[in-house]
Amino acid sequence: MIKSQLKELIDICFQDGVRQGLWTDAAADSYTVEVPKHEGQGDFSTNMALVIAGREKRRPREVAAQLTGLLTARQDFIDKVEVAGPGFVNFFLKDQVWRSVLSPVCEQDADFGLADIGNGTKVMVEFVSANPTGPLSIGHGRNAVLGDAIARLLEAVGYDVCREYYFNDAGRQMRVLGASTKARYLELLGLPSEFPEDGYQGDYIFDIARSIIEESGDSLKDAEVMVFKDRAQTAIFADIEKTLQRIGISFDSYFNEHTLYDRGLIDEVVAELRGKGLVYEKDDATWFKTTDFGQEQDRVIIKKTGEPTYRLPDIAYHREKFRRGFAWIIDIFGADHIATVPDVLAGIRALGYDDSRVEVILHQFVTLTRDGKQVKMSTRKATFITVDELLDEVGPDALRFFFLMRKPDSQLEFDLELAIKESQENPVYYVQYAHARLCSIDRQAAEKKVQPVMPDQVPLERLNEPEEYRLLKTLADYPALVAGAAEGLAPHRVIFYLLELAGLFHSYYNKHKVITDDKDLTAARLRLCRALRIVFRNGLHLVGLNAPEKM
Repeated sequence: MIKSQLKELIDICFQDGVRQGLWTDAAADSYTVEVPKHEGQGDFSTNMALVIAGREKRRPREVAAQLTGLLTARQDFIDKVEVAGPGFVNFFLKDQVWRSVLSPVCEQDADFGLADIGNGTKVMVEFVSANPTGPLSIGHGRNAVLGDAIARLLEAVGYDVCREYYFNDAGRQMRVLGASTKARYLELLGLPSEFPEDGYQGDYIFDIARSIIEESGDSLKDAEVMVFKDRAQTAIFADIEKTLQRIGISFDSYFNEHTLYDRGLIDEVVAELRGKGLVYEKDDATWFKTTDFGQEQDRVIIKKTGEPTYRLPDIAYHREKFRRGFAWIIDIFGADHIATVPDVLAGIRALGYDDSRVEVILHQFVTLTRDGKQVKMSTRKATFITVDELLDEVGPDALRFFFLMRKPDSQLEFDLELAIKESQENPVYYVQYAHARLCSIDRQAAEKKVQPVMPDQVPLERLNEPEEYRLLKTLADYPALVAGAAEGLAPHRVIFYLLELAGLFHSYYNKHKVITDDKDLTAARLRLCRALRIVFRNGLHLVGLNAPEKM
C-alpha cells in the first residue's frame, strides 16, 4: 500500500531524471523497492542507482546523489533520504504517511486487501480428489484445506475460480471395496464369506454392510460384487461431503474419471498421440515416448491387460480442463504423485497445450503427535486418524490453521495437545484472541460511554509510540501480502502475517492503555484498534477461519 505509493513516486523521479538527461531509460522497470533487513536503514530502500550505474558504466553513489536530489523535493511524503553502502538509497517516510493507512482500512472495511489482479481470468483448482474407498485421512485434510485456501486467495484478487473434485468410481481398488463390503455383509448375516487378502478392514465397512442389511435384509446374498461397490461408494462419498462441509469446503463441480471412458476421450488421446508418432507397442503394452520430452525413459500408458495406467486418464482429464477454457490450472496433490506429474505434463505438451499454464503443488505428509509420540497410521487397516476424528478433537479452526502453518513442501507435524489448548501457546488461539480482545475494547468503550469522534476529526497525530508505528506499518503491508500470497499460491504467508500482527498487538495492549482519561489519545487509539480488528477479521476469513468476538 505505502510501498506501492513510494514506488510510483520513485518511478516519477526516474522519468524526471531521464528528461533532465541525468540517465537514460535503459533501467526502466529493472529496479526494486524493498524493506531493509535491519532497523535504522530507513522504511524502504531502492537499488535504482546501482541498476542505472551498472547499465551506464557510472559510479553508483554519484547516481544515488542525483536521485536523492530529485527525491528530497517530495517533502509531503519523504522525511529524509540517505545513500548507504555501495549506492542503495534509503527512505525515511513522514509519520503522517503511516497514520494515513487507517483511513482506507476503516473505509474499505471488508473489502480492504481485495484486488483485481486476476481480472476475471478463469482458474481451475483441483483438490482433495480422493476416491470413495474410505473416510478422508489427515493427508486428504491437508490437501482440502490447502486447496480451499488457495481458491479463496485467488478469488480475493479477482480470479474467476472453479473448485473441482476429481474421482474414480471404477478400477481395481473399487472392486476391492465392493468385495470387502460383500464379505462383511455375508459375515454379519452369518453366511460363509471370504474377505479379500488386501481388502479394506476399517470399521466403516461393517457400518456400510449393516446399513445394507437394514435396507435389503439378506436379499443381496447372491448379488454381484459391483452391487456392493455401488452401495459402498454412495455411502462413503456422502460421508466425504459431510466431512468437507464441517471444514467449510464445497465444490463447484465434480468430475468422474469414468466419463473419460464413456465419452471416448481416452481413445481420442491415444489416437492423437499415435498420429504424432509418440506411441508405440512393445512387450504387448502401449508406450508413450516421454523421452521426447526430456524424460529418462518412456512410460507405459496401456498395460498388457488392456487396462490404462493412471497416466493416461490424467492426461485426458487435463486436456479437458484446457478445452473447458481454463487459463490457469492448479493441481493440489500429495507428495506421492511426484513421479507422475512430469508424465502428465509431457502428455499435455504432446497434445499441443501449454503445460506452463499448469501449476502443480505437492504437499508433504502429515505426522500427528500426542503426548510427544507419533500416532501411527495405516490406510488399509483403518487404524489411521480420520479428518472427522481430528475435527472432533480440535475443531475446524485449529485444523485449518495448523494445516496452513507450514509451506506445502514442508513436512507437517500436527501437535494434538497444542491444538486444543486455550492459551496463547496455541497459535490459532493467539491470533483469534487478538481479534476477540479488540472487540472487547469496543465493548468497553461503549460501556464507559466514550463519545465517538468523526473519522476526519480523529487526532491521529497522537499515535506516536514505537509500538503504534510498528502496527501501522504492518497494517500497510496487508494488501501486498494478500496479492503476494495469491500469486505465489502460498496461504501460509497469511498465517505468518496474522501471527506477526497478533504478536505486535498483544505487546502493544500489554504496554499501553487504549481507553484513557485523555479524550484525543483515546479516540486515536480506538481508530487504530478498529483498523486492527478489520484486518484480523479479513485475514482470518481469507483462509476460512472464524474471527470470534468473545473467547
